[in-house]
Amino acid sequence: MGTPEAPVFEEFDPASDCDCPGCAGRVPPRSGAARHPASHRVLAVAAVASAALGAGHALPAVAAPHASQYPGAPAGDEPETPQGATSPLYGPAGSPADPTEPQTPEITRAEIIDRAKRWAAARVPYSMTAYWPDGYRQDCSGFISMAWGLPGNEWTGSLHRYADRITKEELQPGDILLFHNPADPQRGSHVTLFGGWTDYTHSYYVAYEATPPRARRQVTPYPYWSHADKYLAYRYKGVVPGTGTGGSEPEPEPEVRSPYPGPGYFGTGANNEYVTQLGRMLVQRGAARYYTSGPGPRWSDSDRRATRAFQLAQGWKGAEADGLPGPHTWSLLTGGKGRDITGGAAGPPAPSSPRVPPFPGRDVFRPGANNAYVTQLGQRLVKKGFGRYYTTGPGPRWSAADRRAVEAFQRAQGWRGSSADGYPGPETWRRLFA
Repeated sequence: MGTPEAPVFEEFDPASDCDCPGCAGRVPPRSGAARHPASHRVLAVAAVASAALGAGHALPAVAAPHASQYPGAPAGDEPETPQGATSPLYGPAGSPADPTEPQTPEITRAEIIDRAKRWAAARVPYSMTAYWPDGYRQDCSGFISMAWGLPGNEWTGSLHRYADRITKEELQPGDILLFHNPADPQRGSHVTLFGGWTDYTHSYYVAYEATPPRARRQVTPYPYWSHADKYLAYRYKGVVPGTGTGGSEPEPEPEVRSPYPGPGYFGTGANNEYVTQLGRMLVQRGAARYYTSGPGPRWSDSDRRATRAFQLAQGWKGAEADGLPGPHTWSLLTGGKGRDITGGAAGPPAPSSPRVPPFPGRDVFRPGANNAYVTQLGQRLVKKGFGRYYTTGPGPRWSAADRRAVEAFQRAQGWRGSSADGYPGPETWRRLFA
């Protein structure tokens, strides 16, 4: 049986040379006649494997790096999701479904979301060749096949046969957002399950999807991080009204709260997932105008200005509106509480920080460390009034005196627990030298 005929979707420029997340895999951007040195080997292996399986589908190419094309989207959140072709449940050994008449078993929206939640909760590993015990392939199109309860595993080029096109305004939990590139399925092609809007502006929604490294549930910009003009909304033909819930559809869950990670994760030199999470929460509360790119994991002046704008919106002044998130700021943001940021212009920049030397990294302040940064740290601690722990020095070799002095300084900032462990992080360093 040959490869299923690719559906016709809205027109777009097939010559566009963009790297995008794709269920059907990736190929490197074309540049003249140049080709990736491994491409011949990949194609040869794919052809042999396809013939061996007898499935009539060429295996997808390996994934290649790609860049974000959604304004303000961190590239790390876009999936690299090569996918398998249409196949029966449990893989080649399963019983094939009738390819001519798509079967659309009835299912409620609540059941669709519940099935998606189970894979997200189980953190099903992403794979285009492995099959979960329920029989569905562990890639993005297999995920949708599972959520809809289809009799086989579909791919982004065939899911439309089981659904009807709808508009953005018609989207409800259990519908999908699908991007299939008919000109070149190996460049683009991804599908997510719509779980509901997160705000009244309908600019963010809860997305359930299978993407490396595992199935997940995540607040996502509409329609996706990249290729915003290529995703189309579809509704499964077999969806029926729910029973026992008064006819109401499932509501999107609030974003999973996370405890305040500590001040060391924010400020000059910080580069971590909590900075990204902070930025996204601030954008949802009205701070989008402060970001020309991102939010991303590297702390920037945009993060400081956005945080300060949120703090000022709460009526805080002085040190309470310093642009650095503390436990109270974090609690309001993760809980969806407090006042949103209002006003049209981004306003004046937050007060600039004094010149601070770049944070050299945590590894230079560990047992056995011997370097000039340890001396620099110790001298600054002495200048700040925490020199009583030194009987000699400070010197270049990390010692218990250094650790005790740093811990005392951290406790003086009001930090406790792991935030006052005696080892300097970016925020400890910033406050010492500010």
